[in-house]
Amino acid sequence: MEALPRRPPVIRALGATALLAVALTAIGPASPAAADEVEQLVNGGFTSGTEPWWSTAGMPITLRDGKACVDVPGGTVNRWDAAVGQNDIDLVEGETYRYSFTASGDPAGHVARAIVGLSVAPYDTYFEASPVLSVAGDTYSYTFTSAVTTAQAQVALQVGGSADPWGLCLDDVSLVGGVPPEVYQPDTGPRVRVNQVAYLPRGPKKATLVTETTTKLPWQLKNAAGTTVARGHTVPRGVDVSSGQNVQTIDFSRYRKHGTGFTLVADGETSRPFDIDAAAYEQLRIDALKFYYTQRSGIEIKESLRPGYARPAGHVDVAPNLGDGAVPCQSGVCDYKLDVTGGWYDAGDHGKYVVNGGISTWELLNQFERTSEPARLRDGTLAIPESGNRVPDILDEVRWELDFLLKMQVPAGQPLAGMVHHKIHDANWTGLPLMPHLDPQQRELHPVSTAATLNLAATAAQAARIYKRYDPAFARRALAAARTAYTAALAEPARYAPESDGVGGGAYNDSKVDDDFYWAAAELYLTTGDKKYADAILASPVHTADIFGPGAFDWASTAVAGRLDLALIPNKLPGRSAIRDSIVRGADKYLAIQAGHAYGVPYAPANNMWDWGSNSTILNNLVVVASAYDLTHRDKYRDGVVEGMDYLFGRNALNYSYVTGYGEVSSQNEHSRWYAHQLDPSLPNPPKGSLAGGANSSIQDPVAQSKLAGCVGQFCYIDDIQSWSTNELTINWNSALAWVASFVADQN
Repeated sequence: MEALPRRPPVIRALGATALLAVALTAIGPASPAAADEVEQLVNGGFTSGTEPWWSTAGMPITLRDGKACVDVPGGTVNRWDAAVGQNDIDLVEGETYRYSFTASGDPAGHVARAIVGLSVAPYDTYFEASPVLSVAGDTYSYTFTSAVTTAQAQVALQVGGSADPWGLCLDDVSLVGGVPPEVYQPDTGPRVRVNQVAYLPRGPKKATLVTETTTKLPWQLKNAAGTTVARGHTVPRGVDVSSGQNVQTIDFSRYRKHGTGFTLVADGETSRPFDIDAAAYEQLRIDALKFYYTQRSGIEIKESLRPGYARPAGHVDVAPNLGDGAVPCQSGVCDYKLDVTGGWYDAGDHGKYVVNGGISTWELLNQFERTSEPARLRDGTLAIPESGNRVPDILDEVRWELDFLLKMQVPAGQPLAGMVHHKIHDANWTGLPLMPHLDPQQRELHPVSTAATLNLAATAAQAARIYKRYDPAFARRALAAARTAYTAALAEPARYAPESDGVGGGAYNDSKVDDDFYWAAAELYLTTGDKKYADAILASPVHTADIFGPGAFDWASTAVAGRLDLALIPNKLPGRSAIRDSIVRGADKYLAIQAGHAYGVPYAPANNMWDWGSNSTILNNLVVVASAYDLTHRDKYRDGVVEGMDYLFGRNALNYSYVTGYGEVSSQNEHSRWYAHQLDPSLPNPPKGSLAGGANSSIQDPVAQSKLAGCVGQFCYIDDIQSWSTNELTINWNSALAWVASFVADQN
């Protein structure tokens, strides 16, 4: 394992509402106490009764064979509805603690939420883990560094949320201060970093060598039989800022023969194997889109269509779900209920968010609209319930989300009619794992927002022109909704989703909507040709601004979506050549960044602070580069996109493919309540073709903070289900993956 480059340690305290769904799982025996270690708990072995331990009312602690046991009632909703704990514990900021205990559960498989937090309001959580308990019992041990000084801390095991009663027993509970901090070193494998999946035969083929050597080194390309088929010398690149590593580049682009099982050898290291072939991208185009079927809400996922991922319909009106068929608003928001069944679960939780659904919908529809090989997206390609209806499967899949987005619009006759509710999710956070059909929480509609309203206006207008050929009635309905939404947004231009609305689901706050107005006007103009929308585009300051920042677009920054469609879809807007030129300039900016990056990444965030979901940011930058190729047909743009995929597939500092099931070592434990194999062996890992969020310098979750404090750029990632800030999966990240995979597949 390589030494992990590190910044000075950064520890952040997070509120309880931000942490209810996260944990750190590190199972193993507790370490023996050192001389300077200090026990913080009293009677952790229960040798003198049960004091000062407490338990939830109606769940008394009893001693059985020297262990503290409780009968956990069934029918509770939240983990914290049933708990055992001890209060009045001292913590010191910057001190490292070892939290350990032995626990058993009968029957097996129940998940406990082991926390260290504040025992009084606002009940902040400083550390948590989610061990899966066995009948025989296991010892669990975790190390964390306190972000606060307090005399009111609490150690607890929260064990509610089960439909059926079960038994919990505890022993040897300990919280020891003064322990050495745990040093995390990722296993990065061989120092030759390659695209572990495939290089295109007629595309760029580059690798990165991590080495202390500063002069050029010989390299060999070997085929599956071990025969050297190409050779050359590396190009020294110096220290790569994004990883802190001294690196060199290997370029074997001149080798164009198809094959499997190739390896690169340099500096005494042999890379992980890879292919030279385009077939993987054809498959990835499909797998990245198949992700959406198992994200569907409100429909049974069939074993025959997705072996290993079958589950009952989630959030229909069947107990314990309270259902999405008649969802009320948050208190004081409205006095009606809406049927908001359907749509895609946004990420690893059960929430559904219009602004993230909007950019995801746009990107998949844009993929279909621009593809040079529409037959590759034809009916039957995805094996979904709608296959065989003579509509391309990608449009059937997107329709599942579009129907939900339309349901989120405020009905005529109600206050703020035509506006769109920002999101719908549980009233409170739920824990992991939790299958959608077992979620007992009350669902709530959140207030309308200008951003959500414009997302509907944009995507519904886009859908109207694309679906007109397949379902004219739906196209008319979508366009009417889009016009209504745009008009409603003009009347309410500053209704923003607040940052504080983050209980039970993500806030998705956005107080900048000039980009959304521009995007919506662009889609409405492209579909209708109406002068009023053209005038709105030309009057927008966004229209002539340089909108190609470190990240081209995402759910909170949508101007590029409008700009790309104005450039690529035939229309009569004045000054269209300038629009097209701006796309090419944006692509040139990303190519220049890529050329200067030792790992070939078209992304260089300010101060090397990698964004949440950096993998999707990289992919969306590649969308811009690919669009420049569509406009110019210059090979440099095509090659830039192809090389950019190398980073996602393993040519990175961690030597890791971020796409599940692609590459020898790939992300497997993305944050999800139902792809939760890491916590519950009976559940699956995410499906093949799921994209992990990737390096995130802000490391907001406790797992990342415990393991990655001080991380540099690319090293701010861990493949752990509880690391929601580096390892979540989302519909908008997979839409970017599907778009770029489709483009690369088209280059075959």
